[in-house]
Amino acid sequence: MPRLAYLHPSQVTKIAKSKKPGRYAVGGVPGLYLRIEGNSIAWVLRTKIGKEGRRAEIGVGPYLESRDAEAKTPDWARRNGNAPEPYEKTLEEARRWAEEKRSAIRAGIDPVEAKREAAAANAAQAKAAKVKAVTFGECADITIANKTAKLKNEKHKAQWRSTLETYCKSLWDRPVADITKHDIVEVLEPIWKTKHETADRLRGRIEAVMDYAKGKDYRTGDNPAEYRGMLEPLLPVYQAEVKPQPSLPFPQMGAFMADLRKRSSVSARAVEFMILTATRTNEVIGAKWDEIHDLDGPSPEWRIPAERMKAKKPHDVPLSKAAVALLKALPRIVGNPYVFAGSTKDGCLSNMALIQLVRGMNGDPAQYVDPSVKGEDGKPKAIVPHGFRSTFRDWAGDDTTHDREVIEHALAHRLKDKAEASYRRSTAMAKRAKLMQEWADYCAINTPKVATMERAA
Repeated sequence: MPRLAYLHPSQVTKIAKSKKPGRYAVGGVPGLYLRIEGNSIAWVLRTKIGKEGRRAEIGVGPYLESRDAEAKTPDWARRNGNAPEPYEKTLEEARRWAEEKRSAIRAGIDPVEAKREAAAANAAQAKAAKVKAVTFGECADITIANKTAKLKNEKHKAQWRSTLETYCKSLWDRPVADITKHDIVEVLEPIWKTKHETADRLRGRIEAVMDYAKGKDYRTGDNPAEYRGMLEPLLPVYQAEVKPQPSLPFPQMGAFMADLRKRSSVSARAVEFMILTATRTNEVIGAKWDEIHDLDGPSPEWRIPAERMKAKKPHDVPLSKAAVALLKALPRIVGNPYVFAGSTKDGCLSNMALIQLVRGMNGDPAQYVDPSVKGEDGKPKAIVPHGFRSTFRDWAGDDTTHDREVIEHALAHRLKDKAEASYRRSTAMAKRAKLMQEWADYCAINTPKVATMERAA
């Protein structure tokens, strides 16, 4: 076996300065060469790796003639894990590096694969560091843009940003990966009871931001803004204050109906129908002609589907003679399925149309008020459309002898007694029909015939 040449630094320097292309064995470590290609002068280690003994040329690093003694040279302190490996290498450093790699190869380590794995690990670490740096505010900006793009109301769009920016200042510049349920509780707790509606909307918006962050792999695990299982045990119990809707005292119903029947708009007829059927605003404005049955028969009724009912159960309403007459007098618009046709995108009346109708009837100062519901100024509040259900309930409870359960069925209320509800499967349609007719008769006291209908709402 020929003896390997052992070049001194001065000899290697002479070769490097010649810039003559080729590979030059420098000795000291089998397979260590100085490779010159164009302007590149670098160390390479030619050896066999892997169980199959495949040939490989491993880059050692660029050639360095000498290292400044004053510079912070690792001097292979990396063996102890306290310094990085130098990029450019002197002859001595290249020999030491090559010898270490040959020792690793003899131990069964594939340096090429090890380098690839190290690069992948470094890339993953860099990505993780970049991901960890993504803040709540950055995720919020994108979530706001995504959510508000679907909204048409400018006020609702602005509310998304204003609520998050106002209440989440402590979260805004923090890495979204580090935010916990306790951080979110600190944001929500101060307003959870005093501004509960705002707090609940804010929680939902924070949850949307955290969902986005999780979807983008900026954080892992459960969403800390979820209410059930996360925030519910930590936030104080909130008992919503039941605020009654201002309703008309039932002795005034005849006068109100007389005033209402002077008006010939679709909105006026919708309010009248809502009163006669003791139903909710959304149920009335969404009423369709195919829900009306047996209008000319002995048992006319309005069958409201479950999806439009608050309790998500279908509700059949027996129609009084006055309600039937009202429906028969309504114009039917070709191509429009709604009983109370309006100018909304869907073709029905808007909720606001009924509110404005009652508000317009009231005038200023309001003549139809609820003396039992006071405003902040201590004055009785003006009535609202939903309050007519309370008017009906007060009349039925105070001025009739009908059973409580019949009245509750008429209002589509669930019976509070679960045992009673489980046995009482009937909806008492015959009794309810009698009740609704008596209500219509009561509303008709001192009430003139309805004004001629106008086609425009």
